[in-house]
Amino acid sequence: MATERTMTTTWHGTLLEGAGTIHEAPSGAFGPLDVSWPSRAEAPDGRTSPEELIAAAHSACFSMALSAGLARGGTPAERLDTTATVTFVPGEGITKVALAVRGSVPGLDAEAFLAAAEGAKTGCPVSKALAGVPEITLDAALA
Repeated sequence: MATERTMTTTWHGTLLEGAGTIHEAPSGAFGPLDVSWPSRAEAPDGRTSPEELIAAAHSACFSMALSAGLARGGTPAERLDTTATVTFVPGEGITKVALAVRGSVPGLDAEAFLAAAEGAKTGCPVSKALAGVPEITLDAALA
């Protein structure tokens, strides 16, 4: 069954001097969130950026994919701590995503964990959506 998720942003002013608000998520899970060019290309100053939201989505999606893959393989994870760092270069766009995961997975060795993490990296829907990013790296280890 397909699902759709919708978000709305209102922007006022020019790119460099303006600012916007990402409205509250229809789910009620977060928002409203302030966004601006300086929060994207300079210091956040209490505001978010599209790249920060992409990092949140990627770390969550990757964790879900890895959890599912480990469970299918008969070694469910006790815990996965995933960080996604999205690099934005003005004029170039998103140039890199660095995924780092530390996992507690009883009965699994480091090699098998890395293989499962690589599968999650290529298989998670957000990774697929970000396929145009020039570099997506993975640092995976058991905790």
